[in-house]
Amino acid sequence: MWDQRGGRCGPTGAGMRESPGQPVLEASGVTVRFGGLTALDGVRLAVMPGSVHGVIGPNGAGKTTLFNVLCGFVAPREGTVRVHGKPLRRHRPHDLAALGIARTVQGLGLFAGCTVIDNVLVGAHRHRKASAFSSLLGLGGAARDEGRLRDKAEELLALLRIDNWRDAYPATLPYGVRKRVALARALVAEPALLMLDEPASGLSELEREELVDLLRGLTGRTAVLLVEHHMDLVMRVCDRITVLDFGRVIAAGTPDEVRDDPQVTEAYLGVG
Repeated sequence: MWDQRGGRCGPTGAGMRESPGQPVLEASGVTVRFGGLTALDGVRLAVMPGSVHGVIGPNGAGKTTLFNVLCGFVAPREGTVRVHGKPLRRHRPHDLAALGIARTVQGLGLFAGCTVIDNVLVGAHRHRKASAFSSLLGLGGAARDEGRLRDKAEELLALLRIDNWRDAYPATLPYGVRKRVALARALVAEPALLMLDEPASGLSELEREELVDLLRGLTGRTAVLLVEHHMDLVMRVCDRITVLDFGRVIAAGTPDEVRDDPQVTEAYLGVG
């Protein structure tokens, strides 16, 4: 059962290290009901270190609800969510950074009044060593801390090939560049798990091709869990895939295993 006892969430940032063979994130028997509607029914998945794990399914399958459970927006009626083997207790979205989890959402959430580099630096707050008081006074330690984080942000802008936009404001950016800025802001926190909600939505075919290469290149830094409806992208980029239909897992495995599953063909592709 979902643990409703005291405490905001189970594990904390300290000591949150994955063991070989242990999932970074695991959901077991997760069930969510909204009134008489069962949105998720006993859902299970496990995201392994250094892997890309996709969640797919037709509209209304429960993908967004599952993402919201894992992020702490929705508390399940039954089931357990574990991070590095430790069960979470009433975690909320603002707990994710301390758990070593970063996420992007479809709305991007960029700050219109901040430049690209400053938007990315927002994601580095959990790595700040200087106190707010030291930063306010511009003390030496705070300046060195700010420089270290800025260097990290600059490195990510270069990695994502958006460093030429570093001083621009979000409203002036092409949509694909804005999505990369949001991704850089998530990565600068150095998460053990990066959660992506519809990362390919709104992208051109060329940008989706670039996204495939980008996501595969991230596995040396972090595990990735993505919810996506572009099945061709998922099949190319993911190590494992979980397929939902009407809130239930109907298939799970490698891309080849999922592609050849008749339930997936019927439910997801609409072929009987």
